[in-house]
Amino acid sequence: MGFFDLFGKKDVSKDLAKTMPYAIRTELVPYKIKANVRSSSSLRISLRNQTEEPVVSSVVVEVPDRISLDETGFTKQKEVRLGTLAPKEEKDAIISVFGDSGTDKGEYTVSITAFIHYRDYAHVLNAMKKRTIVEAI
Repeated sequence: MGFFDLFGKKDVSKDLAKTMPYAIRTELVPYKIKANVRSSSSLRISLRNQTEEPVVSSVVVEVPDRISLDETGFTKQKEVRLGTLAPKEEKDAIISVFGDSGTDKGEYTVSITAFIHYRDYAHVLNAMKKRTIVEAI
């Protein structure tokens, strides 16, 4: 019997660290951005809690050179804090992806990392990655 068992608390951190905590879906609207012209697309990230416990969640999106996450062209990484997701709850984050005159034709890989936190956003319990493609035509 552990110390926290006296107070009715259970330690679920080991279970959360071993499982696939999220279902991540992505959608781009419009599906492609224009090459060598200032254009943008909205990346919708749907994050669903697959665990049986409420979790504090955040999403970090990273893009390669030649595309960015703001109109100036300098932001390559962005974090969105989603708060607490109840079991089986789904939340969306919408992030704009921008191309400009330096965006050549081709495919660009966008990295999406979903984090489970404990205590606060500075402490990470588990993470899950997904990659998606943004095409410039």
